[in-house]
Amino acid sequence: MNIGILKEIKTAENRVCMTPAGVEIMTQHQHQVLVETGAGIGSGFADSEYRQAGATLVETAAEIYAAADMVMHVKEPQPGEYPLIKKDQIIFTYLHLAADEQLTRALIAAGSVNIAYETIQKKDRSLPLLTPMSEVAGRMAAQEGANYLQMSEGGRGILLGGVPGVEPGNVVVIGCGVVGLNAARIACGLGARVYMLDTNLDRLRYLSEIMPSNCSTVMSTRPKLRELLREADLVIGSVLIPGAKAPKVITREMLREMKPGSVMVDVAIDQGGCFETSRPTTHTEPTFIVDGIIHYCVANMPGAVALTSTLALTNATLPYALQIANKGWKRACRDNEEIRLGVNVIGGRVTFKGVAEAFGMDHTPIESFLN
Repeated sequence: MNIGILKEIKTAENRVCMTPAGVEIMTQHQHQVLVETGAGIGSGFADSEYRQAGATLVETAAEIYAAADMVMHVKEPQPGEYPLIKKDQIIFTYLHLAADEQLTRALIAAGSVNIAYETIQKKDRSLPLLTPMSEVAGRMAAQEGANYLQMSEGGRGILLGGVPGVEPGNVVVIGCGVVGLNAARIACGLGARVYMLDTNLDRLRYLSEIMPSNCSTVMSTRPKLRELLREADLVIGSVLIPGAKAPKVITREMLREMKPGSVMVDVAIDQGGCFETSRPTTHTEPTFIVDGIIHYCVANMPGAVALTSTLALTNATLPYALQIANKGWKRACRDNEEIRLGVNVIGGRVTFKGVAEAFGMDHTPIESFLN
């Protein structure tokens, strides 16, 4: 199979979807790998390293789309790429379609086979290709939130860990999955007083056993959330419904009860955001203010630590990419339920229920394509 590795074009996105080591493994399995010139530079990988690994370097994304059977990205295709996508071509990347009707309709029109990293799911309901980036984003959420609490960034002038004789800051983490756990760990490590909210009692029970003493686990209810928001210095939203649009857990009305200069980090922004006032931002303009509250809503947070993120992403995606390349997408889906759950749109039909529901579209079970 011809595999295409694109250079990312989203603003301030420095990751690449495959390292030279990953390319070498692909070529050892007799696949041809086309790499767009400069694709790895943001992550510290020179074109010469890809060439030495067996890749063919090409100059443009158009050449990749024209020649590749499977195109791999980190972020979703951008509008300028829509006309380049071919019928029956495999697009394997983060898609987050439930938050992007324009992209969904473009992929339907293209007739391509679209497999989303974020909806590949194991039997235990874990998301193996989302997990490494969620780990990065969660840790960054606490780090960035702490930064924007500084007065030089418009914040309240709070040091999250406090100092002897001065109380630490209050951090509220909403959603206790991979992002929430990693955000809470960093916030706890900084010495903050941390509250983790979730609706899953078993998860809260588990977290209460493993988290340090400066972390409290709380059943998430609207009254309790309001109470905690009044004292919060930093709020981290990490609510996820796999493949579907994120629910709005904080309304604009709630912001009026918060302390001016406090910070909200919406890590769910790729799936539409879990704060009513959220809108996507970039690394070049990461924040905006609503009712005195700083919002950080960067849609590709791991892109800021591209080398770490690229290595972690390749570790996770390569085994699945190799299965798809070795077997073709149909057999790979028949043999591996995890990959089957990753397919969102095929041949102009939406196969992932959460995406269909987000836009009121018809849902076609993937099994109808696998006979």
